Amino acid sequence: MNRNDALALVKDYLKNTKLIKHVLAVEAIMEKLADYYSEDKELWGRTGLLHDIDYELIQGDMTKHTLSVESILSDKVDNTLIRAIKAHNYEQSGVNPNSVMEKSLISADTVSGLIIACAHVMPSKKLEEVTVGTISKKFQDRSFARGSERERIVVCESIGLSNEKLFKIALEALKGIGDDLGL
Repeated sequence: MNRNDALALVKDYLKNTKLIKHVLAVEAIMEKLADYYSEDKELWGRTGLLHDIDYELIQGDMTKHTLSVESILSDKVDNTLIRAIKAHNYEQSGVNPNSVMEKSLISADTVSGLIIACAHVMPSKKLEEVTVGTISKKFQDRSFARGSERERIVVCESIGLSNEKLFKIALEALKGIGDDLGL
């Protein structure tokens, strides 16, 4: 599935603009992580773009999140992508993350929200003001962006990526699409 088809499919299933911006953010981070690990940038990007395609269908019931992905995507994408999407909700899907891509998706999904929250507290409300130091400081402050589950971000350590390196890669990715995110 090419990117245009994937984005059209996302827009068929997701109507909330914040959620669409979220999947665009995760796509950008996953592409940068693919570069870092010398992996398939297209596969990793599509995985990020499609990872929450069923989010509005489940209506907030996280026990169902990712379980309908196979029926939505099975005839359109590689099974590796579907498995990674299911693994990013391993707590509910029962698909344990094993690969570097699967673990990267878990970290990318959560760190995107932390970085965007950092941008929102900057005077300009722009990513250009955010630094790795800002993210590191806010990461340590558990009262900041409470929805950003820190234990999901630190999954990156299990694949040889320090939090600071993840922050740097993710921030660079998001700055690259800042206009698309309105940041």
